[in-house]
Amino acid sequence: MTSNHLLYMRADTPYKTMGDVRRASEPPKCGATGTTSTAYYVPKLLDEVIGTKFNIVMGYQAGQDIDLAVERGEVICRSFTITAFFAREPFTTWRKKGFVRVLVQTGKKRDSRLKDVPTIYELMDEYKTPEADRRLATLVLAAGDFGRPYVFSPGTPEDRVKILREAFTKTVNDPEVVADAQKKKLEIDPTPGEELDALAKEVSNQPPQIVERMRKMLGK
Repeated sequence: MTSNHLLYMRADTPYKTMGDVRRASEPPKCGATGTTSTAYYVPKLLDEVIGTKFNIVMGYQAGQDIDLAVERGEVICRSFTITAFFAREPFTTWRKKGFVRVLVQTGKKRDSRLKDVPTIYELMDEYKTPEADRRLATLVLAAGDFGRPYVFSPGTPEDRVKILREAFTKTVNDPEVVADAQKKKLEIDPTPGEELDALAKEVSNQPPQIVERMRKMLGK
């Protein structure tokens, strides 16, 4: 299951689009817990690939603390999972009141609930991001694209892999499973094993300089 992310911004700020962030004279402050969190590396990646300039304020203990800081005006933006944004408070109330707007989402296609929000890949097309930067985006965002996959040990016979993949597909499409997920406000967004195989090969074959850029971006 994929685990894509978004970046929200307080609606009462002048930043209506990522273009506004690129042109801003003062970088908007986003909250984060640390350098390994989505709240840190998604804004940092946007800086790298489309030329934004976010100011990341770190040290918050948890995501809820960042959201509270947004309400207080200490920071004005945060990046985290799309699933969480549509699953709980304060985001349900925020959406009803128009307190925040979503400026960008990760993933290769737009989430059905965020039809008017561009993906990072669309923004890279718009701003003509170089191939090296696109490779960096692929590497950094791979964890979200992989989501929570089932992984088999090397050498697993192909016929068994085929059986397990078919069983997985049948399960996630079972009406009872779908109904139960909807009742619990859980998302079912499966990715075929063949696509994950291709992604794994793409990620593992990145040039050393791209890997080093990612390490530097994350403060490693």
